[in-house]
Order: sequence, then structure tokens, then C-alpha cells
Amino acid sequence: MNFDTIIPRRGTGSIKWDRRPELDPFWVADMDFASPPCVLDAVQERIDHGVFGYAHAHDGLNEALTEYLTARHKAEVSIDHIIHLGGLVVALSLIARAFVSAGEAIMTCTPVYPPFLGVAHDAEAETIQVPHTLTDGKYSFDWEAMEAAITDKTKVFILCNPQNPLGRSFTKTEVTQVAEFCHKHDLVLVSDEIHCDLVFNEDVQPFFSAIHLPEKLKQKLIVLQAPSKTYNIAGLGYAFAIIENDSLRRKFNQTKGHTLPEINCIAFYTAEAAYRHGEPWRQELLAYLKKNRDTITDFVRNEMPYLSIPDIEATYLAWIDCSNLGLKNPAEYLEKDAGLFLSDGAYFASPQHIRFNYGCPHSRVLEGLAKIKASFDKLASATQS
Repeated sequence: MNFDTIIPRRGTGSIKWDRRPELDPFWVADMDFASPPCVLDAVQERIDHGVFGYAHAHDGLNEALTEYLTARHKAEVSIDHIIHLGGLVVALSLIARAFVSAGEAIMTCTPVYPPFLGVAHDAEAETIQVPHTLTDGKYSFDWEAMEAAITDKTKVFILCNPQNPLGRSFTKTEVTQVAEFCHKHDLVLVSDEIHCDLVFNEDVQPFFSAIHLPEKLKQKLIVLQAPSKTYNIAGLGYAFAIIENDSLRRKFNQTKGHTLPEINCIAFYTAEAAYRHGEPWRQELLAYLKKNRDTITDFVRNEMPYLSIPDIEATYLAWIDCSNLGLKNPAEYLEKDAGLFLSDGAYFASPQHIRFNYGCPHSRVLEGLAKIKASFDKLASATQS
């Protein structure tokens, strides 16, 4: 796979490229790489069949999922505990409606993927936000602040691991402590692990999925995963939940009602292909993204010392702190001055930050960084830092 290839996406109905076509996009979390050949072959095979009727998960997908969970996560998961979904944002909304009532609350730690902060509204509930702490370039949890913020109305805790936008892959100790916190306060723990196959430091710290928590801490656990980010198939709309507890799973399914669309037949087959045959491509992708990660980290720290960037352990998203510049809205400034479209930290509950998507050819990463530097270097606050 040649990840250096520039694939034109403008004019294809891409949210990333066509929402603001006058800007250079490094924002929403999809990559500018073609999906793996095995996925493209699966799409073509399904198209050649010629019939696109209503579909359900076929045996091949179910087998691929259980085999993936065994090989990748060393977990034996019953297919009866897996719920197929058309996406993880809809799953979060469903969880809010299933387990939280009007006037109650969902807790999460910020900055975090924006839908985490909004799904409580679907249940007419509140969101309790507890900021992550930053120590020596690494974000973690503020356990004291979490204890101080919890109320008897809090019913769900949503964990983002690997963390978007912070790029952390939380340790077994950290995830277990989150689970113990939830157990202590009788919360449903939702572990969104959509980026779990995009972890760079597994040679020293293997990804720890919540499916490996002790049985006592899994009674109110929902694990969410998907092939969408890893294999760049988010537009096909497939994800899955793992819910071992029977009563929890029944309530989740009952709440679905008629609100979720059917999953399209192509999505099922591409998910199977990705999980069954995509591992060699994933390894190539990780090596390429790691090069991009190192480039952006070194560039920010060496060429733009007025900014700061944490160590990135996972994802293809860089979280950059611009607070030293004194700008009210760094993303808006870069939009107007440099023609760049970056994710605004305010949407993640952390103004003064920008999120840079480096899931693109290396040349594009360099172009984007050069534009940021040229724009910020104009500011007196930058030269004085």
C-alpha cells in the first residue's frame, strides 16, 4: 500500500473536504487513504451480486468478529453477547435513553469527542464533565475531582479509550480504577474503544480492553468497537457492542425500538473482510501513522515552542495547546488567516486547543504544519514566547 498517494476527494460528497470547500481540511476523523484491498474486493464482490435487499449479520461476519476478538484481544466472547450497530454515536444515544432518565446525569472526562458531551440531551439528562489532568506530557484521570463531581443522579460513565483527542491508550491500572469508581457508585461503564486498533506503543504497553476487567467490575459494562476508523470505512456505518450482562443487554435492545436504521448489506461484508484479512494492511498503516505522529510531535516542539503537544500513544489525531498565544479561538484564527480547517477545541470542552488529523499522506502533514507555523509566527505572542 502506497500511503503517499494523494487521492482527490473534493467534490465526492465528503464531509471532510466538501463541507467547507474553500478551506484546507485537517479536521474530522476520517483518513485520506484508500481502504485495504481486501475491503475493496469485498465491496466489488457484493456489488457484482447485484441485489441489495435488507440484510442481517451473516455467519462469516460473526465468525470473523469472534476470531478477531480472540486473536487481537485474547478474549473469548460469545456471539450472543454482541449487538450489531450502524455506528457508535447512535449507540451512545441509545445508552443514554436506556439507562438514564430525565433529570439524571452522565459523567465523562474532558476534553473528549463531542458526542460524549451531547448524548445526555437525548435522555433529557445532564452531563458532568471532569477535566483530565496533564503531568509530564501525559494525560490521566483526576480521581479526586471525579469523586467530588459524582452525585446520586449520576447513572452512566463514558470512557474514551484510546482517548480522542488526547491520544492516550490508558493502562490496565487506569481502566481498572475507572471500573472500580463505577462499581463503587453503581454506574453503567461504557468503554468506547473505536480507536483500539490504532495504538503505537503496544510493544511496551498492549492495549487493555475493558472486556478483560474482573467479573465483579463487568456486571454493568458495555464495550463499543468498530472497524470504521482503522480501515477508513466510517461512511459504511458498522459497529458493535459487547454486553455480557443479560439484563443490561435486554434493556439496551428493548430501547432500540424502531429508531435505528437497518445496517446495509455492504457494511456487513466489508467489516468481515477487514477483520478477517486486514491485519497486514493495518500493520503498514500503523508504521506510516507513527511516522506522521513523530513528524508532527517534533515539529510542534522544535519549530513552534509557543505551542505544546502531549505524547501521542494512539489514534491519528494530534491535540495541540495554543493557549500561550492568547487567541480567543485558535481554530477560527487559522481558518481566516491560513485557510485551514482544524477541529476547534471548544467542541471538546477545551478552548485554546486545536485537533489536527494526520491520517493523510506525509506531504499533506508537512503542508499543514507549515501553514500553521507561518500563520502563528506572525503573532507577537509567538515571538515573545
